[in-house]
Amino acid sequence: MGARKYIAVAGNMGVGKSSLVRFLCSQYQLQPFYEPNEANPYLKDFYGDMRRWAFQSQVYFLSQKFRIHQELEKVRSRVAVVQDRSIYEDAEIFANNLFRCRKMSKRDYQTYEALYHSILRSLRPPDVMIYLRGTLRTVRKRIRARGRPEEQNVPVSYLRRLNRTYEEWFQRYDHSPTLVVETDNMDYATDLLDRLDLLRRIERYL
Repeated sequence: MGARKYIAVAGNMGVGKSSLVRFLCSQYQLQPFYEPNEANPYLKDFYGDMRRWAFQSQVYFLSQKFRIHQELEKVRSRVAVVQDRSIYEDAEIFANNLFRCRKMSKRDYQTYEALYHSILRSLRPPDVMIYLRGTLRTVRKRIRARGRPEEQNVPVSYLRRLNRTYEEWFQRYDHSPTLVVETDNMDYATDLLDRLDLLRRIERYL
């Protein structure tokens, strides 16, 4: 694999992004950059009252993603990197979805969007965007299995809207080449054929 590669892994909650990042790191000695979920001081409050805490939580994620992008830019000249959820998803899926379902006010969303577009102008896109696609049933099953307390009561309607918003976003995403991985029936962790197929498809871009 050539040097200076930046891989981004996109997909809904519970679809398997972090697992794929760990798998790719074990195969290619990549430097991982993970979603800063545990560090978000608003996340527990957000899941308890989305309308009250949506803006604060999303601005926190946006600021942290900007910091992560700056960090990975410093190291990608020396080592290939892989990122668990990109800044595009924070803004164009999660913040957008919160606004569309009236969990974020128009004023807050416009402020957020202005900040996002200012940040976007300073970023280099990934070399490839890997999109993990999963049905609502798969996403809910994996959320239950990983057992994060703050996620267990996320409404089904919220997850369904996120899935729909992800599909809309992916159709218009044009910042980099893309690769779709259907996760419902793929088990690259234990199935050798699935693993070889996934690696073959990824190496085509790398």
